[in-house]
Amino acid sequence: MSDAGRQSFTDKATAALKPDSEKSTTEHIGDKFKGKADSAGSTLEPQSEKSTTQRVGDTLSGNNNNDQPSLTQKAKNAVGLGNN
Repeated sequence: MSDAGRQSFTDKATAALKPDSEKSTTEHIGDKFKGKADSAGSTLEPQSEKSTTQRVGDTLSGNNNNDQPSLTQKAKNAVGLGNN
């Protein structure tokens, strides 16, 4: 199971296990787009708001933000609107 707006673990595994030589151009583009969107979702969502399964999945896939504030929170902090 994945958090809302994130790529499911099944989709990630399916994309990773299918050889590139068997993928169409559309599949290559889709995989790249989904991967970038999932990575952005991982970065934008603070670790404290992720489900346990999503934290584990992010760690295994390398999309781990190590309890860093979200990009939104960093922007708020930069202009003096954040609590951190």
